[in-house]
Amino acid sequence: MDYNGEDYRFLKIKDAILSINQKVSFVGVILEVGSPKQSKGTDSFCTIKVTDESHTKDGISVNIFAESMEKLPYIVSVGDIILLSHVVMKAHNKQAYALFNKKFSSFALYDGKGGEDFLPYQVSSRFFVRDQDKRIIAAVRKWLLNFQFKEDSKKFLLLREIKDGQRINMACKVFHICEVAKGEWMAFVWDGTDAPPAQISKKLEDEMDHELPLQVEPLPLSRDILCSFPAVGSILRVIIDKGIEKHILHLLKIGKWVKLQNVLCQVDAGLWFGVLTHFTRLRYVPTNDNLIVERQRSYDERLSWEHSRMPYWCFPWTSEVTDIDYSEDGPFVTLKDVLTHSQVTAKFKCVVRVVAALPWRSEDFCSPLGNYRIRLTLEDPTARIHAFVYAEDGEKLFGGYPFVDVLKRKINKLLGVAVSDGQEIKDAPRNPPWVQCCLKSYYIDRNDIWGSRQYRIFDTKISG
Repeated sequence: MDYNGEDYRFLKIKDAILSINQKVSFVGVILEVGSPKQSKGTDSFCTIKVTDESHTKDGISVNIFAESMEKLPYIVSVGDIILLSHVVMKAHNKQAYALFNKKFSSFALYDGKGGEDFLPYQVSSRFFVRDQDKRIIAAVRKWLLNFQFKEDSKKFLLLREIKDGQRINMACKVFHICEVAKGEWMAFVWDGTDAPPAQISKKLEDEMDHELPLQVEPLPLSRDILCSFPAVGSILRVIIDKGIEKHILHLLKIGKWVKLQNVLCQVDAGLWFGVLTHFTRLRYVPTNDNLIVERQRSYDERLSWEHSRMPYWCFPWTSEVTDIDYSEDGPFVTLKDVLTHSQVTAKFKCVVRVVAALPWRSEDFCSPLGNYRIRLTLEDPTARIHAFVYAEDGEKLFGGYPFVDVLKRKINKLLGVAVSDGQEIKDAPRNPPWVQCCLKSYYIDRNDIWGSRQYRIFDTKISG
């Protein structure tokens, strides 16, 4: 980009940052967008980060103040171009930034790479179009074609590295966005890795009145949506705080990768979710971004493994708590594979954790007629489902009809109940082991075979 000749009034960013306490004008590509906020006074403000060819390392922050939210920049896409006039350069902790003053500063927003016309899609009240603006925007778009923002990959964690209560930066692909309740929005994102298995703090006896949920959202997603998700790797539910959805939703594009900074990660009932808050920022993702390319390459390598659909967290192999006796050959599959299988009735081999049982007392596992009837809650990194244990399948699972104390010991092994010197540790969180099991799907209503589809455990035995 060259701002020589009649374009002299526009500085390159490397020169602007040397002009502390002076009014300057410059053009930049928007690298980062934060949510607008209300200032301590009557103004609204937002912070963006911009770059140009002269200053590509970290970009420069621009603090923009306006009389209302509506007068702040409404950025259509991270990577668009902003033209800033008469902003004041300031410094804080030896770091330069630009301050947009509503009394004399102005801005104009243009489509970034791929833009064809030279009309800004939003301007501030004090902005005036100039002939040289077209040449500057054209030069920035030309530079953008090959621009690669070099970013430290260590600053962006994989889903398998997250911790409860931690605020992280993450690079992920958006697969779905929906309003899960009135005014409550959620994004469903993925990076090809498995979120860590969480300890279960809920008491076993609570399952009767307050069962563990199968998903974070209030109602399960439709089969069509589930089928659009990858079958390997965790889908992280990301809740969008109320009040910021109109500033964030349009920047999250389904099927596209996004970089999110300052996402709060939490666990509830053993299920992971993220939260986008006023402190969250969206980062620019150029074509063929190195970090994204690496994420995709790692996922493709994973799919080439022989046991690619086994949870990352069970390697080198599953626990010895269960044995399976399944005569048909075939690989292990994920619970997402099970949920989205093309046939209503089918048989599967899975590696799962058993996180809940109903009834929870071993003396209640059998009906008055003496047949096993238990509902287990299974999970893996891709999903959580209910699976039933009936009659002869229960005999297989528990080795016949052992005494109640033996049944209790077996189910406690499966549920990961903490034990010390042979005694249960009261109220201790549970950490169920990764176990192998065989599942078969079936339906109970011929007129609604998909809507009445259920799952049953078979050919599985608790060892010992």
